[in-house]
Amino acid sequence: MTQRPVTGTGLAYGAGAYLFWGGLPLYMAATAPATALEVVFARIGFTLLTCAVLLFGLRRWHDVGRQLGGARRLGATALASVLITGNWAIYTYAVVSGQTLEGALGYFINPLVSVLAGVALFGERLRRAQWVAVALSVTAVVVMVVGHGSFPWLAMLLALSFGGYGVVKSRLATSVSPVASLGAETVLLVPVCLAGMWWLAATGQLTLFSHGTAHFWILVLSGPVTAIPLILFGAGASRLPLTLLGMLQYINPVIQFLIGLLVFGEAMSTGRWAGFILIWCALAVLMVDSVRAARLNPRP
Repeated sequence: MTQRPVTGTGLAYGAGAYLFWGGLPLYMAATAPATALEVVFARIGFTLLTCAVLLFGLRRWHDVGRQLGGARRLGATALASVLITGNWAIYTYAVVSGQTLEGALGYFINPLVSVLAGVALFGERLRRAQWVAVALSVTAVVVMVVGHGSFPWLAMLLALSFGGYGVVKSRLATSVSPVASLGAETVLLVPVCLAGMWWLAATGQLTLFSHGTAHFWILVLSGPVTAIPLILFGAGASRLPLTLLGMLQYINPVIQFLIGLLVFGEAMSTGRWAGFILIWCALAVLMVDSVRAARLNPRP
């Protein structure tokens, strides 16, 4: 079987998704003075609302029931919900606490986590170049610990939570749309959203209704901000070769890195620069190896 041909439409969808995700730190910064927890709870609620509007408009709400049907599927969807919520919380905290660069590092590391997950969970065997990339990434973390003076906890947690989410979603493989899948995950999170909003209100930390109309609508936008790139990604994934889609994913952390460095003015120590450069070298090795493997063994 041959690879999917590259089309302008597919490229626009795929690149659009990653450009959207790359600019996410600018949106997160605009949610101040909301705490990271409030942004996450608002994101759950308004993402569900966005998905509901889209699904009812398309008359596909029953797809959510299909996604949640059966104990195994329900359990896997619940695990996906926990992982993506954790990822949202960690990433939001990274941005609002002035650690956007470490957040970007997490998404640079994520492809390497996916490679290791394939070995640990699915018995895949790594090619020599992939082992080189893994060794470079481990060296990068060691260099950051020694040179920067701290372990990149946020980056690792982001990479592990999103990598785990990807593994669960791959095992869930269904015919439902990405919007229905996300809708099912957020349905399960409604109790968390309601309990969290109640707690924030009870402790005087809720800003949704107390900081003006503009702030309210900024938080409401968390729904479309979550759903739109997912829809673009789904459309791009069905139209592009997997190798090209894998390369496009680096648009996201590159933009986040530039925002953290140039817009937010976050500091980059020598140790952190060295770690980032090693990670970039590891990713370059992975990309070259992926292209070579795709040419030798083309897949749809």
